[in-house]
Amino acid sequence: MEKPVLRTPSIDRAPKPDYIRHMTDIETIDQTTQEIIDEFAFFDDWVQRYEYIIELGKALPDLSDDKKDEAHKVPGCQSQVWFHARQEDGRIYFDADSDAMIVRGLVALLLRVYSGRTPDEIIGTPPAFFEVLELGSHLSGSRANGLHAMVTRIHAYAKAFRDEGSDISPDNVVPIKPGALN
Repeated sequence: MEKPVLRTPSIDRAPKPDYIRHMTDIETIDQTTQEIIDEFAFFDDWVQRYEYIIELGKALPDLSDDKKDEAHKVPGCQSQVWFHARQEDGRIYFDADSDAMIVRGLVALLLRVYSGRTPDEIIGTPPAFFEVLELGSHLSGSRANGLHAMVTRIHAYAKAFRDEGSDISPDNVVPIKPGALN
């Protein structure tokens, strides 16, 4: 059976990508998601893919303890997950953490795709690459729900920054209001 491919422009890649990649300044979200798809295609089975996701989680920088509070906690995740967002020069940068290693790896993938983007880029980009990777069918139901909750939080931050415009808090952080995730 042929694997589904995300429809993006072709990207030249080395035959074997590095196992761990850090967030890069790639021009578009489509290029970033295609790079992730290419990396996952390198692995023969889901055990290797899970190991890769765990390695991504290990490489994710820790979130400071002052950001691990209820205001930054993502509701709907079985594990504890915290997202912090700030806007600089019209782009949103995310810092995040989780107490579960596989979830930390999923967080690392999300940050790689969405961090450093404009609010409109984030809002206009659903996580279709997760479907191409078939993560939904290989994650437990609670992890799949948590992944959805994390993407919802990222989009909520983007909408909050976009809607607030230049009238945001002094430290360029927009807290998420309780009803914003519905």
